[in-house]
Amino acid sequence: MPQTYLNADLHCHSVVSDGTLTPEQLAQRAAARGVELWSLTDHDEVGGQHRASDAARAAGMDYLTGTEISVSFAGSTVHIVGLGFDADDAALTQGLYDTRNGRGPRAREMARQLELSGIAGAYEGALRHAGNPELISRTHFARYLVETGVCSDTYEVFRRYLTEGKPGYVPHTWASLRDAVHWITNAGGVAVIAHPARYDFSPNLEYALFSEFKQLGGQGVEVITGSHRPAEYLTYADMAREFELAASRGSDFHSPDESQIDLGELPYLPAHLTPVWELLQERIQRA
Repeated sequence: MPQTYLNADLHCHSVVSDGTLTPEQLAQRAAARGVELWSLTDHDEVGGQHRASDAARAAGMDYLTGTEISVSFAGSTVHIVGLGFDADDAALTQGLYDTRNGRGPRAREMARQLELSGIAGAYEGALRHAGNPELISRTHFARYLVETGVCSDTYEVFRRYLTEGKPGYVPHTWASLRDAVHWITNAGGVAVIAHPARYDFSPNLEYALFSEFKQLGGQGVEVITGSHRPAEYLTYADMAREFELAASRGSDFHSPDESQIDLGELPYLPAHLTPVWELLQERIQRA
């Protein structure tokens, strides 16, 4: 079977960051849905990697280590996925720790602003939904606001409260693009631009992101992902070819109740692309 037709899912989240399932539950779900190569990519965290690897291989899947690093670029937050790195690399783990460290003060300020809008107890409520308190995020606040009936679903929460210009939105300065790419590559992995269509950049700004990423040593881009529409698959397949980047594929699965697409259900990569896993054959942990 051609490498582009591998059922790989290289982007999802567990309770270690802002997902609702454990690494073991995710591995079982992925395997049951036909995933052959899997990666757990928790936000700014590698604490679930050994559990995920063990569970994946026990379920009969090959595994690549993963994380999703929050990066500040041109005044916006961009996500860089790392794949196939040494999960115990000291510089990477320290960098991710430093990136996580700003989430606590940010969360308290989000709660203060929500309280001014008449929503009390948001910090404590969000914390109940956070499997890892160091990684309390907007998603955890969203789940609390749904739980308390303020909004009907998490998409409504983000629209009304947690995007720029809305009460409850607090910007944060994350890692630099340079730092994220270097942490990943110096730990033996491959850096990948996550879900590029989500950033709503102008063509010039998107070109700047891809150019700087490539110059820094980035090697991949998510072409097929849960937040891309079919036309965007083709757009970013073209971008992958233009910048000579490998193509990745991942659902960005967080929860059975919230995610747009389930593990293993994405279409295959378009033909005539280099799958990112071809760059990582020696880093794949085999079932």
